Amino acid sequence: MSWVVLIIAGMLEAVWATALSASQGFKRWRPAVIFVLGLAGSMAGLAYAMTSIPTGTAYAIWVGIGASLTVLWGVITGKERASVGRMLLLIMLVGCVVGLKVVS
Repeated sequence: MSWVVLIIAGMLEAVWATALSASQGFKRWRPAVIFVLGLAGSMAGLAYAMTSIPTGTAYAIWVGIGASLTVLWGVITGKERASVGRMLLLIMLVGCVVGLKVVS
């Protein structure tokens, strides 16, 4: 169950990071509210997962999921460029996250 919560928490990290950018420095209230809710859910999920998953592993997986999804969302929405090098690095990041789970 902790792994499922950790994955959801990582997804929420991407939500709050994207909402933070969309809030334009907290000038837009809807993305700001999504940011606060996403951040709270993400941190709560990470904290819960850390009760049974080693801290370093949980944190690395949480960050890896959040960073990967944030970049992918930027590429999908056209706000970031999808270069071959960038996509290869994302694949390596995901591979490292999966590797951490495998060896845990």
